[in-house]
This record gives sequence, C-alpha cells and structure tokens, in this order.
Amino acid sequence: MSSFKGRYSYSADNKGRIALPAKVRKNVSPGANDTFILTRGYEQCLFVYPQDEWAKVEDSIRSLSPSNPQHRFFVRTLLQWAVDCQLDSQARLSIPQDLLKFAGIENEVLILGVLERIEIWNPKIYETYMNNQPATYETVAEVVLKPAE
Repeated sequence: MSSFKGRYSYSADNKGRIALPAKVRKNVSPGANDTFILTRGYEQCLFVYPQDEWAKVEDSIRSLSPSNPQHRFFVRTLLQWAVDCQLDSQARLSIPQDLLKFAGIENEVLILGVLERIEIWNPKIYETYMNNQPATYETVAEVVLKPAE
C-alpha cells in the first residue's frame, strides 16, 4: 500500500518528462513495479497512481452500473485519458502531450502526495484553486473530521 504526502516543486523538460521526488518514490510499494497509470484528475490536475493502487480504482469502477448514464460518462472520461507509464532510468515519468495540455503544464510543476495517488499541477492553477475555495481549511476540517454520532 502506497502512502504519499508532501509538496514538491519540480519542472517538466521539453519532452514532457517529470522526475518523481525521492521522498515520493520511497513510498511506492514494491507491488507497483515502477509502473504508474496517469490520467485526468479533478480541478485540472493529473492523477498518478502506482499500478497496485490503480488496480483498486479499477475494482471500484467495475462495481459501477453500465446502465447508469453518469457511471458510463465517468468511466469513459477517466479511462480515455489513462496511460501506463514506466519510470525511466532517471526516475522520470513521460507525460503525454494531451495530458500536459489538459493540466496547463508547460515548465514548472507542483507534485502533491495525496495518500494513494500523486497529483501533478501547474503551480499557478493550483494557487488559483486554493485561493478560490468557498470555505477555510479550518471550517472544512470541522465538518470533515467531525466524529460520527
């Protein structure tokens, strides 16, 4: 089981390759075999799942109903963007151009550890996202971390 956390500023090279920070790589479970699945995330970021964590995502997708239009839309959208990616000898992921374009990534990237996945952001888009939240961290924490009654 992978457990990612932290925030890292890196850059993409002109071929769309992004190095994974050593602190992130050390939390990839051996079951991932240095293989990742990249796909479209939410709020204009990219999701990066180690292969073993992606298998859990696929299991949850399999439980969705193909007769439900929202389920079909979600599955098609998520999977049409999904690509397998192997770390190269310099611990870099090669991001396809269509995913870079979706996320607005040109040079600088922000890499976030988000438990079972890694998120890759254009730092300016992430800053705008964080600055436009309708509530504060504290008020959201109060609701999200409220003990069950």
